[in-house]
Amino acid sequence: MFSDIIGWLSDEPILAAFFSISMNIAAAITGFLPSAFITAGTVAAFDLKMGLILLIIGEAAGAIISFILYRKGITKLTSSFPQLKNNKLFSKLQNAEGPAAYFMVVLLRVLPFVPSGAVTLAAAYSRMRLLPYGIASTIGKIPALFIEAFAVSHALKLKMELQMAIFLFAAFSFLVYYLLKKYKLS
Repeated sequence: MFSDIIGWLSDEPILAAFFSISMNIAAAITGFLPSAFITAGTVAAFDLKMGLILLIIGEAAGAIISFILYRKGITKLTSSFPQLKNNKLFSKLQNAEGPAAYFMVVLLRVLPFVPSGAVTLAAAYSRMRLLPYGIASTIGKIPALFIEAFAVSHALKLKMELQMAIFLFAAFSFLVYYLLKKYKLS
């Protein structure tokens, strides 16, 4: 089925590009959807170079749109729950601005295990403006996207059996990690 979708998208490059960018925006807005499948589909439908360009555009657009939506939501939330304004963590985040906030976003985007939604939420709650956030977020995501796209590009060249083995190993590893965290055995 995945190969059918990739084949269809490969025949319609403009629709495929729009679909890839839209999926990245949706993943950014939700804040928790994994983008690895978007990366895999984009790199499979296009080559590594064009796929990477589309992924960067999608990530940048998603970060900017989610920043705007999160900021609007936070404004409504803090007006409905004034006790949040007295929270120490929210106060620190709210006071972040200028170069410190900019470099904080770049650093957090480069780190692979920091959820994008958390970074966007923190930046949206800060005094950081949209343009510096968009630039910092995009610059920070480029190294991670390059590594992810390169890895996916090479993984797609492997035989199907090896791809399935890698996928199952990753899924099993994630399940073990989740169970260890849930039951605090780590």
